[in-house]
Amino acid sequence: MDRYKSAKITGILGMIGNVFLLIIKAIAGIMSNSQSLLADAFNSAGDIFSSLMTFIGNKISSKEADEDHHMGHGKAEYIYSMLISIAMFLLSCTMIKNVIVNLIHKEYLTYSNWLIIVCVTTIIVKASLYFYTSYLYKKHKNILILANSKDHRNDVLITTLTLCSILFSSKFIYLDSIAGVLISMWIMNTAVKLFIESYDVLMDKSMDKSTKDKVLKIIDKHKEVLKINHFNSTPVGYRYQISFTIFVDGNMSTFESHDIANALEREIEKEIPEIYLTIIHVNPVDINNE
Repeated sequence: MDRYKSAKITGILGMIGNVFLLIIKAIAGIMSNSQSLLADAFNSAGDIFSSLMTFIGNKISSKEADEDHHMGHGKAEYIYSMLISIAMFLLSCTMIKNVIVNLIHKEYLTYSNWLIIVCVTTIIVKASLYFYTSYLYKKHKNILILANSKDHRNDVLITTLTLCSILFSSKFIYLDSIAGVLISMWIMNTAVKLFIESYDVLMDKSMDKSTKDKVLKIIDKHKEVLKINHFNSTPVGYRYQISFTIFVDGNMSTFESHDIANALEREIEKEIPEIYLTIIHVNPVDINNE
């Protein structure tokens, strides 16, 4: 299964699971006036949107390079991940507002065994989806899958908090409302982190130091390369295009010096999966005057 097919399956499973959970959470939350469960239901609504964005973004990013998009459509993953983060942030703000309104009007939780059943069902469904999407992300490194995986993980923690607030609401009447606010703040924090991650790629943030060090280590093995400079990296979807200049003995023939560059390009792209394309410029050096 390739990374794009995996993201497609992730999106479909997410939508099916979240539609089901939204319905049962909303019904139980409205009937019992549970602010934490209603916040959880709003979160499921956001997850449906996230899954839809995953499906659409994956479809676009899987397209091959063309005349208008020489580097392909990989950044679509990050555009749609950013949309997911914005939706999550706005949703969390709405939930906090609703909790405050209910506190002002003194509308508290009415306990029901159905609340417990809904919470336990949600935890089982979301834990299963989390483990599956985490496996797919580790395999394919697709940020859309990562966004969904984080959503599922958050839902497990959020619903666990919801469950605790419901169980102890009879002794602490404000606990359900407090849990609703904490859930909303958790979603907001996740949204900000996902936004920053997507923004960095869209703004062509350079590759991380560990990946760059791998490239430099490969270059260092080639003793014919006397030095390098002008090292640049540009994200292309989930991978990078890199370029740099190597300096070699000016007494080499043009063929010999470019053969070194070609060998380096092949080795880097073979050894480091994060590298999409390597472009090397060759400069001759007069070693007698060095």
